[in-house]
Amino acid sequence: MSTTAPTTTAPTTSAAATTTSTASATVASGQQTLNSSYTTFLKLLTTQLKNQDPTSPMDTNAFTQQLVQMNGVQQQLLTNQLLQTLVSNSSGGQGVTSSVGLIGKSVVANTANVTLNNGTANWQYTLGSGAVQGTATVTNAAGQTVFSAPLTGLSTGTNSFSWNGKDASGRQLPDGGTYTLSISAQNAATGTVPATPQVAGVVTSIQQDSTGHTVVGIGKTTVPVTTISSITTS
Repeated sequence: MSTTAPTTTAPTTSAAATTTSTASATVASGQQTLNSSYTTFLKLLTTQLKNQDPTSPMDTNAFTQQLVQMNGVQQQLLTNQLLQTLVSNSSGGQGVTSSVGLIGKSVVANTANVTLNNGTANWQYTLGSGAVQGTATVTNAAGQTVFSAPLTGLSTGTNSFSWNGKDASGRQLPDGGTYTLSISAQNAATGTVPATPQVAGVVTSIQQDSTGHTVVGIGKTTVPVTTISSITTS
């Protein structure tokens, strides 16, 4: 079965995102340099302690001051990382605040992962021209195949695929699991036809995941905001 692709507009990339990316690279470079310097510092300090004059040991105040200075630099880098995270979440094309405008809009995300809800998982997929046969395969979070069937939608462009949540033995799988769709299609010349699984629907929520990235909710499925390829304004 197939559906007609809606008229969409692609999201734009904000200059703030580029700035955040540059800042991230700078902080990462600084952290790498600090790690190397810290290792060298400890080696030198250890050598200094081993070879100090027993009759005139190293001043403990100087020793403490060196450690404090090194730790101070490390804390500053950690502070910079925190500020960078806060900035990315409040501004730019991928932040939570700037993504709030997506709520209520229909979007298409280039991801194959869907959360099973009410015993159903729905995808759409974009298919190249000339497909005469194909297979839809659904795998679980462990990469195990739970369902496989011939494609019924072979039209060029956007098609839809719905899975009833039952595995090959007919057992109904529980809601809440994440399942991945893969499409394999061929043309009459036995060549491969490109196919891209997608998730489509109305955005109902915006949030930050445990890794600090912004994700949007499409029903019970959450997708990274960076995977959104088109937005339809009602």
